[in-house]
Amino acid sequence: MAREGTHRVPRGHTEQIAVDETEPLTVRLGVWVSNTKSRRDKLTEPQRVALTELGIEWAVTPTAAVR
Repeated sequence: MAREGTHRVPRGHTEQIAVDETEPLTVRLGVWVSNTKSRRDKLTEPQRVALTELGIEWAVTPTAAVR
C-alpha cells in the first residue's frame, strides 16, 4: 500500500521477488489476491488476523455465499 496507495491489485499483476541469491521469481500477485479473497471463508484465524494486520479489510470476516 505504501508504494501504490491502494490494496487493489489487478488480476494480471505480477511482482518480481528475490529468493535467497538466485534469479528473481515472478509471483502472480493478482491471481493470489483474487483467489484468496474468493476463498476467504477457508482462511484460518491466524491467516485472517495476519491479513487484517496488513490492512486487508476483506479479511476481517468471511462473507456468506449468496445463492
